[in-house]
Parts: sequence; C-alpha cells; structure tokens
Amino acid sequence: MIRQRIPRSEPGHRDVCDVLESIQSASLAELMSIWRSRVPEEGSGSPALFRCLGERILAQGEPLLAYDVVTAGLTTWPTDTRLRQLQGLALARSGATERAKGILENLRHENPPAEETLGMLGRTYKDLAATAATVQQRREFLKSAAKIYGEAYQTSGGYWSGINAATMTLLMGKNDRARQIATKVREQCLKEVEDPRGDSYWQFAALGEASLVCRDFKQAEQWYARAAEKSSGRYGDLDSSRRNARLILKHWNEDPNWIDKYLRVPSVVVFAGHMIDRPNRDEPRFPEELAGTVAAEIQQKLDKLEPGFAFSSAACGSDILFLEAVLDRGAEVSIVLPYSEEEFVRDSVEIVPRGNWGARFDRVLARAARVVTASNQRLEIGGVSYEFCNELLLGLAAIRARQLDTQLIPVAVWNGMPGDGPGGAASVVQTWQRLGYNPEIVYLSKPRGRAPARAKSRATTTRPPSQKTEFRSRIVAILFADAVGFSKLSEAQVPQFVHHFLGAIADLAKTFSKSITAKNTWGDGLYFVFSDVQVAGNFALQLADLVTKTKWEENGLPLELNLRIALHAGPVYEFDDPITKKRSFSGTHVSRAARIEPITPPGQVYASEAFAALSAAKRVRNFTCDYVGQTPMAKGYGTLPTYHVRPKSLSFLTTN
Repeated sequence: MIRQRIPRSEPGHRDVCDVLESIQSASLAELMSIWRSRVPEEGSGSPALFRCLGERILAQGEPLLAYDVVTAGLTTWPTDTRLRQLQGLALARSGATERAKGILENLRHENPPAEETLGMLGRTYKDLAATAATVQQRREFLKSAAKIYGEAYQTSGGYWSGINAATMTLLMGKNDRARQIATKVREQCLKEVEDPRGDSYWQFAALGEASLVCRDFKQAEQWYARAAEKSSGRYGDLDSSRRNARLILKHWNEDPNWIDKYLRVPSVVVFAGHMIDRPNRDEPRFPEELAGTVAAEIQQKLDKLEPGFAFSSAACGSDILFLEAVLDRGAEVSIVLPYSEEEFVRDSVEIVPRGNWGARFDRVLARAARVVTASNQRLEIGGVSYEFCNELLLGLAAIRARQLDTQLIPVAVWNGMPGDGPGGAASVVQTWQRLGYNPEIVYLSKPRGRAPARAKSRATTTRPPSQKTEFRSRIVAILFADAVGFSKLSEAQVPQFVHHFLGAIADLAKTFSKSITAKNTWGDGLYFVFSDVQVAGNFALQLADLVTKTKWEENGLPLELNLRIALHAGPVYEFDDPITKKRSFSGTHVSRAARIEPITPPGQVYASEAFAALSAAKRVRNFTCDYVGQTPMAKGYGTLPTYHVRPKSLSFLTTN
C-alpha cells in the first residue's frame, strides 16, 4: 500500500490525518465502521480519506467495498488520478476486467502516465490472457501486458513494474531477457529493503518473484517467507503475489501450489446449523444443555480449518456459537439475516426463556464486517425465507472465495437426521453435497435416554398447500425489460414493433419454454419468471444479443431500438391469478427486480446482488456478474449493489 501524504495546505488536513492514522492498523470491520459513520463534511477538503480507505480495503481483499469508497470520492474529485487508479484496480480484482481496462486506458492517455496506471493496466491484460479462448489470443494479451509493464519500468524505474515486466517477458518465452530484468530488480530491491520507510512486503515479494524467474527456488523460499511475515491481513496483496508466482511455476512446469506454503490466503467458511430447541419440543434436536459441548466441537473444527472469512446467519444456538468462535479468532465475518432484524430476533433468537441469546446476537452483529438482510419481510407460507438465506450465504461466500482464489468450506452443526424441511440443516447439507462440496459436520450428540428423531421443518408452523391452486412460496429468477425508443414510434410503426420486435422475442422464448414459469408484456415492457438463475441469465444475454444485432431499420423500425434488461432472484408467492386465471407471482422481490430495469444502460443486462450470489452458489460457468457498484434504484427504492451480467469466455487451458 502506498501511504498518502497530504499537503499541510489542504483544508481539513489535521482532521483527515487523525482518521488516516486509525485506518493504517484497522481491521476490515473497523474500516467499514469508519466508512459507515463518516459525515459528509469529513474530508470534504481532501480526497485523502477516500484514497487511504480504498487502498487499505483493497489490501485486505475486499474490492467491492473499495470500489464503492473510491467511487464516492470521485463524485467530488472526478479527476483525481489516484482515486481513478484505485477504481480500476478494484474492478480488476473483482473480476470486471474489461471495465477496469477502460478506466485505466483513459488514464494512460494523460501525460505523462503514472507507473501505477501502467502497472494496473498491465494487470488487466494479464488477466485477459488467463481467460483467453485460444493460445494465440493468450499470447497477444501477454505481449500487451509485457509491453505496458516494460514501458512503466523504463519510464519510472520502479521495482514493482520491473518485476511484472520480468514475469510477463518470461511467459512470452524470452527467458534470458526475463532473467536480465529480474536481476536488476533484485539488486534494486536489496537496496530499498533496508529503508524502514518502504513497504517491505512488496519488496520481499518482488525478491521472491525475481528468484522464481531465475529458477532459484531456494532463494525464493527465503524471500517469500519474509514477505509472509509482513502480510498480516493483506489478503488482496497476497493473492496478487500468488497469482504471479503460480504463472511462473507453471512456466517452469513446477507445482503451482508450491507458493501456498509461504503466501497462504486462509479459507472461506459458510455455516448452517440447528437452533436451540424451543421450550417443550416433543422431539429434541439441540437441547440447550449441549451448547457448551457444541461450542467446543466448533472450536476444534476451526482450529483445523483456520478460516479467515466466515458467512453465517445469526439464530440462537449453532449460528451464534459459530459466530462467536470465528470472531474470537479474528476472522472477517459476514452475517445474512433472512428478513428484518426485529422479526428475526422474535422468531429465531429470543425463543429460550431466561436465555441470553438476544444479548449475544447484538454482540456478534456489532462485531461483523457486514450484515445483509435477504428480504424486507418474511414470507408467511413455507420455509422459503430460510432457504433463500442459505443460498445467499453460499453465493456470497463463493464470490469471496473466488475473489481471493482460496478454498470455500461448508461447515454445519447437524443431528444427522433427514427431513427438517427447506432451509433446515439437513436440507442445506444435502444442497452442499449436490453441488460437489464436502462439508465439515459437527454432529449433535444424542439426548440422553432418547433415540434421535426426524427433525421437523420450520415450515410446519404454517399450513402447507394441498393443491396447485393455493398459495405457495418458491425461489425464482425474475427478468424485467423495457424497450428503449418505444415512445418515439409512430402509429404506423406499432404493428411492425409487435410483429417483428415482440415476435422475435417470442421465438427466442420458445427455446426456453421448459424453464419459463410465467411471462407477460405491457406495451414496451417484458416480464419473465424462470425456475433457475442459470437459464434466466442465458435467456437475458441471448435476448440482449438478439436486440442489439438485429437491423431493425430493415423492418421499418428505428435503428436505435433497444432493450434495458434487469435480473433478480428471490423468494416469491406463487398463485392462480383470479382475474387472468393464469399462474402468477408476487411479493417484494418482484418489485425489487422491477426497480433495477430503469437504471440499466440500453443493450446491457444488469442484476441484483442476490442474482449474482445465487449464480455463484449454483456454480454457473457460462456467464459472469461484474460489480457495477452501489446504484440508486428507480422511484426512490434505495441504493443497492448492482452487477453487470456478461458472457464468460472460457480459458483455452480448460477447454482444450
């Protein structure tokens, strides 16, 4: 991290410096607290607060939050070079490579381009090489990366751009030239590492990388080990160093996992487990007297797994025991509540008379880095709110693990009995296993003197539907789209619009008919409900491709005719509409999907965080969701995280 120096002449210098001092050693939870509690006037005379927060959050491996921070700073200082660099880097680390490249290419054309700009731009071409569809494309991207890093090194002489130039040159097959550059970088770093004012992590990591380029593995071990000593909490920086090391190791036909012995990013854990039994439960599942034993066994699992990141809900019993244990270990914790906190506490926390679970709930929420509310309200029919919460947990954890290129490990506290219904521990474990995970299980001990019984579903508290015509609840994917340019159509063009534009969409919909559970149109609007997020994403992208590539002017329609397409996923009610006599869907999540469409750029597909998370949970492979940022929704619906859905090009390394 490059620590920002703020000129004494800048307004508000002293106040900003006080905040920056607290940032330097802060955990992610503390950084997020600083960010949430800021006042608009704080740092108003200087972008330094936003720079430093963004850098520190990026170093800790949270690119999405870093993007939001620096983007907020850019609303006041839109030309600030460092904020724009950090915005590009945050996008690159989150996987939005093309968007990052666009920002950094614009910066590159400013005179003279900074070393950081060129280095970050070089990284985007390196990332594109990793996902190239062919060997030739990969080589072209590597060539561009090597050229840009080389330009940065030539103009700045910085060891950071130098070591990247050496690595890219090596991957191009120019081994001798790569060794020459690496040797110069090594000499430079050996001098600079003695300067206590420098960031020795990057210097040690560069020395390790230079040794790998020169195939000196013994020296590389020593330097990477020293880098590891300086890397506490810098998971984003660790991941960047590991990525380059793995590229070099693959080039030398060595085990790419060798680097994990030195630069280890801890695993991500996602959790599910039984609640403490309610009073007078007929078939005990988790009696409160077992809480101490279960807490000890959770601790043993964590001692073995050593996670750095944890995702869980916060019901009384297993959830809170797990959260207390991971928080005490210093892990970064994200909590997902299935619905509003007040209602959730009443339903799932304060259910044990004279218990202290409510106070413990408050404490873990206060210490969490992030708390997400999956739905504004609980659906009254079935256990779908809990099922959605667990799917969201898995998806958010999968996104986090992918960002840091580390392992995702599900952990559960379970009584070993099937049949506890949607959202229950047995159902969650079964879902994990079906998706290919091998969860770690803490099995609940048998209550003394009783045989284990089949756990009842939380869904049994409401009457389940007995016929299709009754209300039921389920998780679906929802698409809203709006025709851009429809309001400008003449009366003579309306029949052409219906026949050609809507007709083409209808033909596309026929190919997805097995997965479309509802559809409707109104004027220029489209509405589809899908049973699966992957199918919804595929349909949305094919729809966007159809509309943008068709020459509508040949059908008597405006050239600029286009669509805005929005996707969301969540729990909804399903029922027979008494007016249309068709199966219909309703609920707050339908409204949420509708609010995303108006803010979507024409020709693009935008999605909610829930859609992106469920896509990650389902391990969707043929499209990706790139973070757009915290985006104000239409009609005052609030500000929500938004993603850009685009096709994913598979690397030739995985397709050949």
